[in-house]
Amino acid sequence: MVDWRPTAEIETLHARARLLAAVRAFFAEREVLEVETPVLGHGGSTDVHLASLSCEATTPAGCERLWLQTSPEFHMKRLLAAGSGPIFQIARSFRDGEVGTRHNLEFTMLEWYRPGLPLDALIEETAALIRAVLGRESGPLRHRRYRELFREVLGLDPFTAELAALRRLAGERGGLDMAGAPRDDCLDLLMSLAIEPTLGRDSLDVVVDYPASQAALARRHHDPEDGAWVASRFEVYLAGLELANGYDELTDADEQATRFAEDNAARCEAGLAEVDADARLLAALAHGMPAGSGVALGLDRLIQLALGKASVAEVMAFATPRA
Repeated sequence: MVDWRPTAEIETLHARARLLAAVRAFFAEREVLEVETPVLGHGGSTDVHLASLSCEATTPAGCERLWLQTSPEFHMKRLLAAGSGPIFQIARSFRDGEVGTRHNLEFTMLEWYRPGLPLDALIEETAALIRAVLGRESGPLRHRRYRELFREVLGLDPFTAELAALRRLAGERGGLDMAGAPRDDCLDLLMSLAIEPTLGRDSLDVVVDYPASQAALARRHHDPEDGAWVASRFEVYLAGLELANGYDELTDADEQATRFAEDNAARCEAGLAEVDADARLLAALAHGMPAGSGVALGLDRLIQLALGKASVAEVMAFATPRA
């Protein structure tokens, strides 16, 4: 028999609605404008570690390939370049292959941007938002440096360790053949398996100073320890769960175009299909996007924690298996 029922209890959906109202009230109090942007766009995410979904659609230009957005980032940055000021969005987002207690192909992303706001101030605001939704104390806000975490948990420096050693350790931890794996794949696996479960157990942990190769759409700065380039980004963890990913946003159109091209080259090398880079984002950056910071937060995960549920499916009306 086909199961038509929702994956969340009706009482849970009422609680979810109250938490979404709390999110909107949080930003209304701070005079941050709520916006809506397209789910379908002409560009997708070129990130090697994300799998974008696309479709063929009939448009005024004829039959075109359009991309389901992995986050509303590109469209929101175009609004920033047009002079929107601070904005937020509760957006439907899509990532192929992401299924599990913490993932769903279609999910709700909370994303907001603060022109002129430094990254440290955005970290504080993100912590305040998380505490407002949880409705309880989450422990102190604790900054953790990426390098220090690897040294504490795994006894190695992720910036200087030999690739062969990283491949060997990642293979042992993951039970996988990592013989030809790139450096960042090894680091990502070790981070997810060995380090993430230790984070946010008695505090709200903020991880900073990621490798420069993991900057994505963030600026870069020098590590105060030895001058190595690191990413100007942060991730927030609670109860071993990654909740948010924030950037000191990249505003240089040429640098962004280079990163799109490098991503697609890496996708080809990994045997993955290229993704159409967002030409309109590049045009907006060339026009001039104000400096500032932005963050994306997995809202279903935060609601899952707030309501004490075992999986994100339990806080969604219809998770993908029953969609």
